[in-house]
Amino acid sequence: MSSSPPRAPVRPGWPRPVDWPVWVVPLILAPVQVFGSLAGRPGGEGGGPWRHGDADGGVRHTPYGSTHMDVLGIVLLLAGPALLLLRRRHPVVTLVATGVITGLYFLRAYPYGPAPFAVGVAMLAAVTAGHRLVAWAGTGAALTAYFALTSVIGLPMDRRGESGHVFPVERPSLPGTGFVVGWALVVLVTAELIRMRRQKVAETARTHAEEERRQASEERLRMARELHDVLAHNISMINVQAGVALHLMDERPEQARTALAAIKEASKEALTEMRGVIGALRAQGESAPRAPTAGLDRLEDLLARARSAGLAVRAEITGDRRPLHAGTDLAAFRIVQESLTNVTRHAGPGPVTARVGIAYGEHEIVVLVEDDGRGVSLLDDHPGGSGIRGMRERAAALGGAFEAGPREGGGFRVRAVLPLDGDRADGAPLGERAP
Repeated sequence: MSSSPPRAPVRPGWPRPVDWPVWVVPLILAPVQVFGSLAGRPGGEGGGPWRHGDADGGVRHTPYGSTHMDVLGIVLLLAGPALLLLRRRHPVVTLVATGVITGLYFLRAYPYGPAPFAVGVAMLAAVTAGHRLVAWAGTGAALTAYFALTSVIGLPMDRRGESGHVFPVERPSLPGTGFVVGWALVVLVTAELIRMRRQKVAETARTHAEEERRQASEERLRMARELHDVLAHNISMINVQAGVALHLMDERPEQARTALAAIKEASKEALTEMRGVIGALRAQGESAPRAPTAGLDRLEDLLARARSAGLAVRAEITGDRRPLHAGTDLAAFRIVQESLTNVTRHAGPGPVTARVGIAYGEHEIVVLVEDDGRGVSLLDDHPGGSGIRGMRERAAALGGAFEAGPREGGGFRVRAVLPLDGDRADGAPLGERAP
């Protein structure tokens, strides 16, 4: 029996208006404008809502539209919402067109009602699309032109409703002008608030995306350091022991056996640590790696492997030994590991002694690795080298200090000062106590 694929999680709540299909607002607005304006048409025999009695019993119109709704009025009411279908691709054209249609509607003195809703939506769309100057200046210019035109061609209130006038609009009054200007300001200010809100949301999303990219980059760098340290150390040990085994295979088979055993142990350690590093790349929900995290509690194993490769290693731990922050513990271990690897690679022929010092201070831990070999000027000066660079990056990531260079009298010296809490990114100076 086959099972259907899992459904994508449903986003809770209603979608935001910006996520609605472009036709939703026109579909809602068209009947609202038409039926709302029909309900507000000038009254008939029974005295509609836009008629009231005079003191002498006569009936006169209120200043809310005097022309009965006809086919042209219905077409104008539907044309505005229809044009809103273009508001996302062509917001300026939509604003101008809806403004002309709305102005023509009011010049014809049709019932007011919700007729200006379409141009209000067009104003919102223009501002939120970034055409602020066009929206503000265009609205101001359009209102100024409308009131100037109606002042010239408008009819006095006692002549409204007369036949024979193409534009039987009344002359503007101070309350009516104030209401229209106030309504336009409310729409524009609301549009500005929506625009600022969208910008804030977009900026937050950009910040989160940049933070995710930065974290991903840091994680890739950390993985590169981990893989380099694991492979370089263990493969260097394997290489040295393989050379010893080949040299002693015929003359001293027992010592060759010891070298082969060291190769087996180093390869096993490399595989174990690689599984731990690669395990961090697993998808969410998979089991975590079971190998212990590298840290100074495994320092003796690290020194033992170095000694098995023929390197004389002396270790000295001073101060109050205590648990460390995970980042500091791992960095200290990897710095020691990489330094011993470099000693094995670059110290030269003959007996070489390496000294490892770990000093626990009040706020920092100092890691020192030095040898008495021939030394090198800069181990990672060549393009392929990344050992010292990786150690320096580990220390810098924790806000610590790092230095490496030749010793006086021969050999090489690596010293790192790491904060115990694993977070000294504020750049505060660390202590200079050396082991």
